[in-house]
Amino acid sequence: MSMLQFFIAVDVTVVNIALPSIGADFGVDGHTLTWVVVGYTVTGGGMLMLGGRLGDLLGRRRVLLLGTGLFGAASLLAGLAPTFTLLVVARLLQGAGEAVALPAAMATIVLLFPEGPRRTRALSVWAAVASCGLVLGFVVSGVITAHLGWRWVFLVAVPFLLLVMVAAAFLVDGDRPAAGDAPPLDLPGALLLTACPLLFTLGVVEAGEPGMPSWVIPASLAGAVAAGAGFVRVEARSRRPLLPPRFFADRTRVAANLTTMLLSGGLSTSFLLFTFYLQDRLGIGPLDSGLTMLPLAVSLLAFSALVPRLLNRWGARACVLTGIGLTAAAMAVIALASTLEAGRAAMIPAMLLIAAGMAFGLVGLQYLAVTGVTEDDAGIASGVQRAADQLGGATGVALCVGIGFAPTLHSRDPFLIATLLATPALTAGALLTWRTPTPPTPTQTPAD
Repeated sequence: MSMLQFFIAVDVTVVNIALPSIGADFGVDGHTLTWVVVGYTVTGGGMLMLGGRLGDLLGRRRVLLLGTGLFGAASLLAGLAPTFTLLVVARLLQGAGEAVALPAAMATIVLLFPEGPRRTRALSVWAAVASCGLVLGFVVSGVITAHLGWRWVFLVAVPFLLLVMVAAAFLVDGDRPAAGDAPPLDLPGALLLTACPLLFTLGVVEAGEPGMPSWVIPASLAGAVAAGAGFVRVEARSRRPLLPPRFFADRTRVAANLTTMLLSGGLSTSFLLFTFYLQDRLGIGPLDSGLTMLPLAVSLLAFSALVPRLLNRWGARACVLTGIGLTAAAMAVIALASTLEAGRAAMIPAMLLIAAGMAFGLVGLQYLAVTGVTEDDAGIASGVQRAADQLGGATGVALCVGIGFAPTLHSRDPFLIATLLATPALTAGALLTWRTPTPPTPTQTPAD
């Protein structure tokens, strides 16, 4: 299960260093390359809650094998894709595979270990493997892209995913699907939740693209609004909604998820800006770019170990506000470095600030997002928080990078524009956190 989690986490960040090489091979610019990132995260975030429900209805092992197989096949397709369009399709399918496989994998771990210290240790391993995957994705991408080519950032996972499927088939006990009278899947809700950000991304990223028909942009944006409104309407009428109306009764939980979307948008944007600045602006190769990102990777692990201790002393609100402030400072450093045309050393302070902002902000928000949950809604709260993280990151990249690097703005500094677009979102997240009542953070015992 942890091997599966590792490669799914790696796939979130591994493409960042490889993007310029992908763009050079297919002849597309940074503006269009955002599809490689947002295609994966939008589909994964939009279908995540549906994937969790599939495990309940069809059986966890069956859904785990299905999701892992889809993710592996999509990885193979991405590595062999002859066109940029097919690569984007493969990334969409990878997101769908993640959404199906991850909830079943986590549920398997939870049920394998009884509640208490054993389950706590198991979930700690699971979380640590995810963090290592995100961190190593930057470095691994640089090494693979430089020595084997960008296609291998996708192909290298395929044999390991086959191993996961074989091991799961033998080691994970089969479970019975839900009874026949179980409520049906909320498939319309999942499709609308995925279509809304995808259509929005299409409208933003393709705006100003040469040769794009004039009606496509307004039609895409109107479709995004219609899909969002349709999702709300479907959820209100569904027998088993993806997002039950009772979820919105907790003001703190709703605010935490909204802030997660805003903060994740800034964080995801910064990762792409690092890559484009190092390779496109400074002309640094993939391997050196990956090694330059090493301070971010190491400091992220260090801050991730430190923040849970400070959370008990400071409280969740202080941690979240600190994370947002550090992220805003990092974006300011990126904008200043771009304006002054500074070298790679100027990016190191921004990387350290981003690592600290990510650790402080997201750990505090994860605590607030699941505060006060019961056995009846713990899964919903966790799924919504994960979806908010992924959809917020994808939307932030589409807006900030899509507009900042748009062909119609080539005379402007794209790094400065992207930073300026991210600033209002971070400010809104800080104000929302400041005005939201937050529960006290209990001091944990060593056993916790």
